[in-house]
Amino acid sequence: MLSKGRGIVLVLLFLAGVINYLDRSAFSVAAPLIQENFQLDAAQMGLLFSSFFIGYALFNFIGGFLSDKFGPKKVLGYSMTLWSLFAGLTAATFNFSSLFIARVLFGMGEGPLSSSQSKMVNNWFPKKYRARALSISMAGTSLGGAISGPIVGIIALTWGWKVSFVLITIIGLIWTVFWVKCVKDAPQNAADDEADEEVQHAPAGKTKTPLSYYLKHPTVLFTSVAFFAYNYILFFFLTWFPSYLIQARGLDIKEMSFATMIPWTVGFLGFALGGFIIDFLYKKTGNAMFSRKVVLVTCLLGAAVSIGCAGLVNTTTAAVSLMASAVFFLYLTAITYWAIIQDTVEKERVGGVGGFMHFLANTSGIIGPTATGMLVQTTGHFTSAFILAGGLAVIGALCVAFFVKPIKVKKANAAAEQTMA
Repeated sequence: MLSKGRGIVLVLLFLAGVINYLDRSAFSVAAPLIQENFQLDAAQMGLLFSSFFIGYALFNFIGGFLSDKFGPKKVLGYSMTLWSLFAGLTAATFNFSSLFIARVLFGMGEGPLSSSQSKMVNNWFPKKYRARALSISMAGTSLGGAISGPIVGIIALTWGWKVSFVLITIIGLIWTVFWVKCVKDAPQNAADDEADEEVQHAPAGKTKTPLSYYLKHPTVLFTSVAFFAYNYILFFFLTWFPSYLIQARGLDIKEMSFATMIPWTVGFLGFALGGFIIDFLYKKTGNAMFSRKVVLVTCLLGAAVSIGCAGLVNTTTAAVSLMASAVFFLYLTAITYWAIIQDTVEKERVGGVGGFMHFLANTSGIIGPTATGMLVQTTGHFTSAFILAGGLAVIGALCVAFFVKPIKVKKANAAAEQTMA
């Protein structure tokens, strides 16, 4: 699995995920200080949390499309450079409007990450290893979220919150140098290696199925619904949970910074385990779609119950424990959405289709944080926000259970031929 340079690809993709969520969650950890510094209310903070996803969701699709066209190495290299610089720009903000603009630009820079990661894994790994490769490459995100709490919290309390964003910029630019020097878009001799036969889905330039067919297919759309629910819970945790611990549970910045480590750390274990569980089920059953769906449906329902209950408990320990459970179940499903696309979409369309799915899913980031801010401001508590997140996860699980099926490529080819006729 790690031969022919695959190991270095996985390590750098993993580190990209660490940096991505270190950057992204830094704002949430520093949010109470930023809110106090700029005298912002809950609704304004909700808009700032959502502003990131305006740029992010749009560039999920653009980044995936460009990964198919120009290769994931180039797209991810530019992406890391831009989002690191825009993260540093946060330190230069001075009011609500400047923060809003900086967050939109930062989101645009981060947008291509997941689709280009998925494309890179699709290029480098055969199907039998792909789920665990996705799991390892993307598991860095939860580790980045775990370490951001103490790192950003301590820096913010010692030197001020703006210094943490400058440090983050430097880390991202260092990663880019290694990425450019050490990685190629695909194994050099993949076409001549029998072990890589599964990676070569079709001859270069011979895509038979139009992108539009996949974008309208129920499997892609309903997988996107489940991914929307996944992201809604994740972004609720990422953006509002630190503020919840301070406002509703009375923790200070230092206590909150370490408390948020617990769900992220547990989530990292779930992320790492998910791919191995899926590959094990695939090996036992020989049915790739079943192995993806059974994990996705079961664990998304587990996340729904956990986060719903987290909004009803009365102690900080219970709330953090249930949120950790929700994140663990959530991250067990993390790579299933991408694996379904990789299993059912031609190689030449993986980036574009995956990016489109990611775009639809990340509209939850535009809607969710703002909706949470308004709910908190209107009701004066977080309970309804927790329950709403759980309800969406139930809907997502049911959509996958009943409507996600293997895509019939022959049917797609027939449709394309009729269109051309």
